[in-house]
Amino acid sequence: MDTRPPPPLAESLAAALDWWREAGVDLAFHDEPQTWLKADEPDAEAAGSHAPPATEALPLPRLGGDPAAWPRDFEAFRHWWLAEPSLDTGGLGSRLAPRGPAGAPLMIAVPMPEAEDSETLLSGPHGRLLANMAHAMGFAPDAVLVAAALPRHASVPDWAALTAGGLGAVLQHLIALAAPQRLIVLGRDILPLLAHDPAQDAPAAREITIHGRAVPALSGYAPGRLLEHPRLRADLWRSWLDWTESGTR
Repeated sequence: MDTRPPPPLAESLAAALDWWREAGVDLAFHDEPQTWLKADEPDAEAAGSHAPPATEALPLPRLGGDPAAWPRDFEAFRHWWLAEPSLDTGGLGSRLAPRGPAGAPLMIAVPMPEAEDSETLLSGPHGRLLANMAHAMGFAPDAVLVAAALPRHASVPDWAALTAGGLGAVLQHLIALAAPQRLIVLGRDILPLLAHDPAQDAPAAREITIHGRAVPALSGYAPGRLLEHPRLRADLWRSWLDWTESGTR
């Protein structure tokens, strides 16, 4: 029978600490951070006198520059569209101007040129789709004005930033100079450029007011989506028939 008295509490604690230290545990950790040193409270008056000046967020550069300097006729706009530096928002393709006449019976607006376009806007599958559409609608392909919201193809355009940067005003100025009799907007991303609320469903047919002039307008999906989905092409064609047969044409 062990009759030795228990060791003093201090000795027991020291032995326990030595055991943990030899096991490699020499620090204690807590899940919650603790403030060991109390920071001095800054003097409110002194802090105010030495506080750095508040900085204001720099405004986004306006696409197109000063609207007062924008071209006032359609032909001049084509050249300006290719040369204005602020409109070059990136991409590797060529910058391409709208094609077709001002005052056209029909204008088709699309988001951007095709990736393979080099000399003519929509010279590939998207362009052939629009030419077939125009023929079925009763228009000669060269009588239709085709324009893109962007001067060159971009892989992933930031439409929200482009809208905030004023691209909508540029596109509306283009439509005003072109003065088409009817307008088809193909691309849900570019509807906000024409003052359509993106939270709302895209209207099938309506009027868009451009610089005080009401332009009969029809909207649909972008050419790429239309090529991929026959049902969307059928929906657009039915909307066109309903629109024209109702006397809007």
